[in-house]
Amino acid sequence: MGIVVYNTLSRKKEPFETVTPGKVGIYLCGPTVYKPSHIGHAVGPIIFDAIKRYLVFRGYEVTWVVNITDVEDKLIVEAAKQGMGTIELAEKVTQDYLDAMKALHVDGIDEMPKASECIGDIIAIISKLVANGHAYESNGDVYFDVTKDDDYGKLSNRKTDEQAGTRELQSSEKRNPADFALWKASKPEEPEEVKFDSPWGKGRPGWHIECSAMSMKILGETFDIHGGGLDLVFPHHENEIAQSESASGKPFAKYWMHNGLTRFNTKKVAKSDASPEMQAALVRMTLHNLLDEYPGELIRFFILSTHYRRPIEYSEAEIESKRKGLEAFYRLFERIERACGSSPYSAADASPEPRASARADARPQSSTCTDSPSSEPRASARAIIADKSLAKACDDCATRFMESMDDDFNTAGAIAALFEFAPAINRFIDEQNLETGGSDAASADAVSATARLIVLARLIGLFLDPQETKTVATDGVADKAMQVLIEIRQHLRKKKDYETADLIRDKLTEHKITLEDRPEGTLWRAE
Repeated sequence: MGIVVYNTLSRKKEPFETVTPGKVGIYLCGPTVYKPSHIGHAVGPIIFDAIKRYLVFRGYEVTWVVNITDVEDKLIVEAAKQGMGTIELAEKVTQDYLDAMKALHVDGIDEMPKASECIGDIIAIISKLVANGHAYESNGDVYFDVTKDDDYGKLSNRKTDEQAGTRELQSSEKRNPADFALWKASKPEEPEEVKFDSPWGKGRPGWHIECSAMSMKILGETFDIHGGGLDLVFPHHENEIAQSESASGKPFAKYWMHNGLTRFNTKKVAKSDASPEMQAALVRMTLHNLLDEYPGELIRFFILSTHYRRPIEYSEAEIESKRKGLEAFYRLFERIERACGSSPYSAADASPEPRASARADARPQSSTCTDSPSSEPRASARAIIADKSLAKACDDCATRFMESMDDDFNTAGAIAALFEFAPAINRFIDEQNLETGGSDAASADAVSATARLIVLARLIGLFLDPQETKTVATDGVADKAMQVLIEIRQHLRKKKDYETADLIRDKLTEHKITLEDRPEGTLWRAE
């Protein structure tokens, strides 16, 4: 079975067949850069970065575009509020967004067009719509006439007559309440830097037309995937389809993929959006603040642990839960290095790069175990792991991982496969007594199996770099102090004073210091 994708447009899963064989064009709606990005703005980029990585592994040549909306009403209002120029504010917020993407390992974006750099392209599309009767000018504004688009509403399943009253007529400038702005005439009080020349006078583009122009400029009039949050289905994406297809006469995007929204589940947030508690909570959840508190890999792992079409329940408790899951892998990697004397990261780095080994023709491939390069993590594991049970566990993990990804890019299922594989490696280490000097052959098997797990995880952007263990000092003082606490705890346990021994462990855990009781002694690690 090949890759299947859930298409919002058809409301069902469809076989993934690209417009141009072997190539994929993806457009994801990016941020409107008027305020710092919060965790909700990271969801789409992380998901599509994982999708691109997997598609490249499967052999596709992928072009992924994420736009920057730097011309928009909210930006004008916020810049005035802060006493800044719109360009200055947009550049500041854009850099904040880019810094966050780097920390989250979102490095697959190929093009990041800005609306302000595509005004000519926008005007060209609007002019075409006016010329073919799908748009009209009114007092310097230009509106799209939804009554001229017979299938308007096909994405959101809304009909034009159901939208009466959803838009206010502005001094009778619009013919229909549902008509939307393609071009907005400038107002005298607005800054000059957002006033652009056009056939209808000075003004600026509407939000919807910006995305149509930027996507078609880079990807063409018809491309493969258009993504964004579920909240963008209507009116933004509905209007994109209407204006783009009315201008070109061709289908716009073949597959529409919408990620679930982020729900903030915290007792500290009041019900009223305007409450000071809510505002404070939202400030805490900006990407800048979250990345100061949590590693980028943890946030990425948190988001990918939920299927992209489901809502993401954000809370500190959920983040901490995912932290424990992620640290289980880190402990496995550290255990391998201690037991076998070899880092699984180094072994994974030396493995054949999945992207480079994928087939050139990029035809969707079967997820069953074959000799094709698309199953390279599985085939390599089978070739280098001598222990049959461990080799089978590795093979089963790779099979389930890729079946999950082939089924509508189910990263949650892929991560679940990794979780099921990790205990098999731990059991093998115990059975072979590798931490007390097992055979070299068994050590090689364990390292290879763990490296295969890392190689698979890297297909969705996890475990790209070894985790750095942070301590509070680098001069050995912290380690000496911890050794004293560990000795005291061991003494208490020998005296069977388990209550006090557990109290020491629990108090250290509160300060994010973990104790691991191993055959060779107790180890500690700090987050």
